[in-house]
Amino acid sequence: MKSLRWTSQDLEKLADEGKRYEIVDGELYVSRQPHLYHQYVCGEVYELLQNWSRQTKAGKAIFTPGVIFADDDDVVPDVVWISRERLAMALQPDGKLHFAPELVVEVLSPGPTNISRDREAKLKLYSRRGVLEYWVISWQERYLELYRREGEILQLHSTLYEDNILRSPYLPGFQFEIGQIFTDIIYG
Repeated sequence: MKSLRWTSQDLEKLADEGKRYEIVDGELYVSRQPHLYHQYVCGEVYELLQNWSRQTKAGKAIFTPGVIFADDDDVVPDVVWISRERLAMALQPDGKLHFAPELVVEVLSPGPTNISRDREAKLKLYSRRGVLEYWVISWQERYLELYRREGEILQLHSTLYEDNILRSPYLPGFQFEIGQIFTDIIYG
C-alpha cells in the first residue's frame, strides 16, 4: 500500500504526460499545461530579472528550475533569482537546486487548488526553507503580491498594481513598473 507522503523517488516513477508534478510537505500537486498568458508573464519577469543580472553580474534568473529542499519538498517554481554565491552551493550534479534562491516567483493558474498551492502551501514552504522574497502574480487581475522575509517567515509586504513600481532590497538598483509584465495580455 502506498504511503500517504510522496517523495522525490515517487516522482521519478510517474509518467511524463506534459504535467508538472510537485511535492510540498509530502503532498503531491499536479498541474496541467499553463495558459499562454501565464507563460507570457513568466517570460516577462524572467527577462527583466535576467537583463538586470547581466548588467550587475550578481546572479541568475532561472525559468522553471527544479528545487529540491528535501525528499518530500520537491517543486518547480515559475521563475527564481539566485545570487552567484547561493547558486554555487545550491546546484547539485542532478541539475537541480538544493538550497533556497533569494527570490521565487509564482504566477497563479486558475482554480482553487492552484491558488491554494501557491498562496498557502508554497508560501509556507518558501518561508520554512529560507527564501528572502516571494512574488505571487495574478495575470487575470493584474497585480503582484510581494512577500518579504520578516524574521523567520515571509510576510505580505504589499500588493502592487499596474502603475506601482517594484523595488527590492535583495536586488539593488532593480525596479520595474508592474504594468510592464501585463502589456500584451488581451482580454475579451
